[in-house]
Amino acid sequence: MSRITIARRLVLAAALLLGAGAAQAQQTRPSVQALDERPASAIFIGNSFFYYNNSMHGHLRSLITGAGERRPFSGVSVTISGSGFEWHDVESYFRPNALGSYSFDNDNNIVFNNRARLFDIAVMMDCSQCPIHPRLGSVFTDYAKRHSETVRRHGAKPVFFMSWAYADKPEMTEQLAEAYTRAGNDNDALVIPAGLAFARSIRERPELNLYVADKRHPSLAGTYLAATTTYAAIFGTSPEGNRYTAGLEPETARFLQTVAWQTVRDYLGTRRAAN
Repeated sequence: MSRITIARRLVLAAALLLGAGAAQAQQTRPSVQALDERPASAIFIGNSFFYYNNSMHGHLRSLITGAGERRPFSGVSVTISGSGFEWHDVESYFRPNALGSYSFDNDNNIVFNNRARLFDIAVMMDCSQCPIHPRLGSVFTDYAKRHSETVRRHGAKPVFFMSWAYADKPEMTEQLAEAYTRAGNDNDALVIPAGLAFARSIRERPELNLYVADKRHPSLAGTYLAATTTYAAIFGTSPEGNRYTAGLEPETARFLQTVAWQTVRDYLGTRRAAN
C-alpha cells in the first residue's frame, strides 16, 4: 500500500472520528434495545448491500454455526438492485406457499417447511442514500411505517438495518444513524447499527478496506462486519471468538468481531446474553 493511500485513509479516519464525536453528543438514542425473543427465521428485504459477497443471510447462518449453536435458523433474502423501500411489495413476501416454503438438505432432498409463522423478523434496508435524500427522506419515513405495519400483521417483527456511509462521504454516517434511529423509535423496531460499526472500524484501522472500488458496496470484510453486527444486535450475543471467519485472516475477523460487539453494546446498551 502506497504512502499516499495510507495518508488518505488516515485523513478519512480523522474525519469520521470528529463526526462520531458529534454523533455521540447529538444522536437520538434507540428506544428498542433488544428483541423480546430469539428469532428462528428472518427475511432480509433490501438491495445489493445485502446480496454482495454471497448474501448477508448466508453469513448470518454461518456465524450461528460458528458459535456452536444447534438451534435452527432459516434465512431468506429478497433484494432488488438499487432498490428503495417503496420498490418492495412486502405484503406479497408473506403470501402462503411462497417464500421459504421449502428448502433442500445436504443430500439435495427437498424439505417442506411447516412453520406456524413464515418469518420471526423482517430485516429491512432502504437505498443507501434514500433516508437522507432531500426528495426521498419522506418516502423512507412513510414506507418504514407501512412496511412495519405489514410485517406485524403477519406475526413478525420489523428490524431496520442502518446502512453505512460511502467511503468518500463520511458525513453520511451521522445522518443515516439519526434517520434510522428515529424510524426505529417511531415504529417500535430494533435497529442494527451497521453504519456505526463501519465508522468505528475505519477510525481504529483505516488501512482495512471495507469497500470495493465504487466506494459504496462492501468488500468481503465489509459484509463480514455487517453480518457480525447483525448477529450481535438480533441475538444480543457477542460474536467475539466465533469460528466462522468468511475466509478472512483470523486476526482480521477477530478485530471485526470486536468492532461489531462494541458498536452494538454502545448503541443498544446490550449486555452479553447468557448461553
